[in-house]
Amino acid sequence: MYAYLKGEITHLTPAFLTLEVNGIGFHLHIPLSTYTAIKGKEKATLYTHFNVREDAHTLFGFATQVERSMFVHLISVSGVGPSTAQLLLSSMTADEIRAAIIGEQAHILQRAKGIGPKAAKQIILDLKDKMTREAPDGPVLLPGAAVDNTVREEALTALIALGFNRITVQKALNQIAKELPATARVEEMIKAALKYMA
Repeated sequence: MYAYLKGEITHLTPAFLTLEVNGIGFHLHIPLSTYTAIKGKEKATLYTHFNVREDAHTLFGFATQVERSMFVHLISVSGVGPSTAQLLLSSMTADEIRAAIIGEQAHILQRAKGIGPKAAKQIILDLKDKMTREAPDGPVLLPGAAVDNTVREEALTALIALGFNRITVQKALNQIAKELPATARVEEMIKAALKYMA
């Protein structure tokens, strides 16, 4: 219904805000990441999602289109409502959620309040293919990975050039990144990934 709203922030909390647009105050629920992005600003442009239920019509706002897209994906999963999706986006970035889904790392999704083992598995089951199709060229980096991101990307590119499947390589790199030291070189990462995939 609304693509975005641009206006003056008249009230701001970590969970919601009031955005005045041409004399009308819109109440928008926001994740913590959006709060952090707009804190201290007088005006903002928020990408919106209008959620309609029998008992409530709720407007959600996001600092980026990527966040909004992730929110829409999350609420499409059976058992994941808008509040849970908002909490998940408050706990992790959209990229971290995408990485956890593609890497089938249910335990990472479970770090968010309200996400149990069943919900985490359902999110992965329903969204993995969509996430893979939407961003096949983006590096999948899990939060807290020890190895330097540039090294990971070089290793990923090299292994794909050798003919390995991107998703298989990404899973392998996600796994071995936990075991290798932060100072690991590209060659070490490639060798470890080849052993893991053997």
